[in-house]
Amino acid sequence: MGSASPSAMVRLERVSKSFGSLPVLRDIDVEVKTGEVVVLIGASGSGKTTLLRCINCLEHIDRGRIYVDGVPMGVHDESGSFRPDPERLLNHKRAQIGMVFQRFNLFAHMTALQNVTLAPMMVKKLTRGQAERLGTELLGKVGLADKLHAYPSKLSGGQQQRVAIARALAMNPKLMLFDEPTSSLDPELVGEVLETMKRLADEGMTMIVVTHVMGFAREVADRICFLHEGSILEEGPPKQIFTAPRQERTRAFLSKVL
Repeated sequence: MGSASPSAMVRLERVSKSFGSLPVLRDIDVEVKTGEVVVLIGASGSGKTTLLRCINCLEHIDRGRIYVDGVPMGVHDESGSFRPDPERLLNHKRAQIGMVFQRFNLFAHMTALQNVTLAPMMVKKLTRGQAERLGTELLGKVGLADKLHAYPSKLSGGQQQRVAIARALAMNPKLMLFDEPTSSLDPELVGEVLETMKRLADEGMTMIVVTHVMGFAREVADRICFLHEGSILEEGPPKQIFTAPRQERTRAFLSKVL
């Protein structure tokens, strides 16, 4: 296959990745349609985070092909090996992909609004006024209209993660990647972040989410992929995965987390 299908926002073809002698991803084939929410589940070490990081080229794959909105994320030669793009081109492609990490990674010396406006001003060359209007709108969208000038140290973990989501949205991404965005939060703060993500899904944002919150996966995902030892062992709609998983490994995993 030479390129992604027109409806695919993300396509991975036989993607493999090892760290030293340890295989982490093994011949991953998956497609995410535009507007689809795909949730990756599986035990720690199954390859979920590495898969996200490879899509965004924060990790470089060993073999295979990755396309985002039909554009190859790197150079694929005839032998199947992969070569990353030059950094400048890679940054241009990455700018279209929003990523939210477990840790909020906010700049401690900047207010919420300054954190959100920095990238649009530096990368997209928006004026300060344009960026601040955009940042104000996005912080309002994630329920933080009253926290524009608050520093991260004055925000709860849930509020900091919502600033991180607004910061990612400020680049007007085609795709959002979420790597266990609630795992660092106190239980009572998880809901506010998940509600923000649900609203994004309702608005049609293409999302790939790594999470251990099965209630969110059941409610929001269009499709769930269960990873085991670097392979997608099973995938399907939430109802099928949660009520009638076909694989014994899937059943064993769900019996521990549900």
